[in-house]
Amino acid sequence: MISVVCPVYNEEKYIEKLLLFYESAEPSDKELFLIDGGSTDRTKEIILQYASNNSSIVLLDNPKRFVPYALNMAIPHCKGNCIVRLDAHTLYADDYFEKILLAFKESGADIVGGPMRAVGNSNFQKSVAYATSTPFGVGNSQFHFENFKGYTDSVYLGAWKEDIFKTTGLFDEQMIRNQDDEFHYRAKSAGFKIFQDPAIVSHYFPRDTLSALAKQYFEYGLYKPLVLLKIKSEIKFRHIIPMAFVLYILSLPVGLVFTKFYIIPLLAYGTLLFGFSMLNSLSWVSKVNCLVIYPILHFAYGIGFLKGMLKR
Repeated sequence: MISVVCPVYNEEKYIEKLLLFYESAEPSDKELFLIDGGSTDRTKEIILQYASNNSSIVLLDNPKRFVPYALNMAIPHCKGNCIVRLDAHTLYADDYFEKILLAFKESGADIVGGPMRAVGNSNFQKSVAYATSTPFGVGNSQFHFENFKGYTDSVYLGAWKEDIFKTTGLFDEQMIRNQDDEFHYRAKSAGFKIFQDPAIVSHYFPRDTLSALAKQYFEYGLYKPLVLLKIKSEIKFRHIIPMAFVLYILSLPVGLVFTKFYIIPLLAYGTLLFGFSMLNSLSWVSKVNCLVIYPILHFAYGIGFLKGMLKR
């Protein structure tokens, strides 16, 4: 038996696809906990319609709204041998659960998952999907690379052996963002193995406006210092670079007073920005979008990280 948990909030555009996937996917012996963070649309109504005909679908209310509270509400109710997290904004292959169970068996890992395969409907979403799958966008973060197979630091969404929580505890409720990273880093530091298998296929739809993307990456940066202060062994160079670049840009007027060579990192950044934005198979509209999206990713994250560092 597997247990499936999925936090939801105003998901009426997506929730029915998720419920149809759950009902049709193997294995048949499973349960689903949907944890609602106060939806104001038809999300709960749609869930209750399905739950009335399927006793394995359970709706829980999360008055604290945020994801770590939702996960911590659902996990103690789970009866499965493994617990699989889903996200309503993601589409899943028909054999998603089966591939997770196979990955557990073949890898011997305690946590398994697939890569984050970002896709888009609009040109903007397609640009974000491309940018967040390149080293210039996300460094060497392996769960963004869809062909990587092996042991890693974290996986997209993830599936966990049910007894892991007896050792690690539940999710850190301070982590409004990055709760997956923090939990996976904590589990890894406790000796648990995390395995990514590209046979576990899902497709994620990224934010579809600049403001939403900037807010998301600012919050990623804001909470990352708390993660790294808790689990110092997981500090990576890629975590620091955006903040360092923000500080460099702020210091640029002063640095140029002393030497004209101070502009070299900015020129290098511009060259990489142009190359990654233009030398790809995207449409011209999406290429131009990338010229804006990359700086948004870097500066929003870097400013958030800097604020998070000062706050801590």
